[in-house]
Amino acid sequence: MTQDTAVPTTTERLEASRTIPAEPHEVFAVLTDPQGHVAIDSSGMLQSADGDRVQQVGDEFVVHMDRESLGDLPMGRYDVTVTITAYEPDEEIAWTILGTVRPAIGHVYGYRLEPVEDGTSTVVTSYYDWSDAHEDWRSSGIFPVIQESALRGTLGILERAVLRGYPLESPRET
Repeated sequence: MTQDTAVPTTTERLEASRTIPAEPHEVFAVLTDPQGHVAIDSSGMLQSADGDRVQQVGDEFVVHMDRESLGDLPMGRYDVTVTITAYEPDEEIAWTILGTVRPAIGHVYGYRLEPVEDGTSTVVTSYYDWSDAHEDWRSSGIFPVIQESALRGTLGILERAVLRGYPLESPRET
């Protein structure tokens, strides 16, 4: 059984946690794969990705986005470059993005993983932090770009992906 928890919204950070019945390395495998980010996205914005599995701070990949799924800004389709800013195998991964807007927004997305004592489960905390965002964006009123419910939704999809044995082979690939 999974358990969802949420940290109360602050003015600069959102967090949500879920206990996933899988070991940290199984969860981390999804989070280090650019296609994994697309597979677990609950916002509908991430359409596809190009790049290799990340292995360290500074690694990058490209995500093809579609902002229309949020229905808030008429940005249509665009690309962002994801740059890994924290990388501790089976413990934490975080990144910032550079897209079409300048200056770069400077918000950070990430996951912390903590093994549960039973050895077969992991508490996964998804976070979204804009405390170091560029002042132009901090004063614009755009934050939070995504809501806490999106973090919780993505954690649910992450659990499903891990339990199904992500990545699954596509029927087209067999």
